[in-house]
Amino acid sequence: MSDDIGPAEAPAHPGPHGYSGDKAALLGRLRRIEGQIRGLQRMVDEDTYCIDVLTQISAATRALQAVAVGLLEDHLAHCVVDAARAGDPSAKVKEASAAIARLVRS
Repeated sequence: MSDDIGPAEAPAHPGPHGYSGDKAALLGRLRRIEGQIRGLQRMVDEDTYCIDVLTQISAATRALQAVAVGLLEDHLAHCVVDAARAGDPSAKVKEASAAIARLVRS
């Protein structure tokens, strides 16, 4: 059984979140990645050479990883720092460590 928490099971964390200030930029990046994925679907539909498809999959993966690292940085800079100022960052540090572990496994 995996320790990953799905979106429906994720605990509620009241906002604003660390990424709130750059929400428009974050959404723009995710939309570009969505476009990359649609492009991959088109490539497969058009029987594009497999190495070219794999190259684009790698690019999409790197783009998602960059978004994930940015979100993690925001989490550390805001959520963990705020918890430390409040006196008990242990839960937020554990949460960040688990997120890092998931990123490293992917």
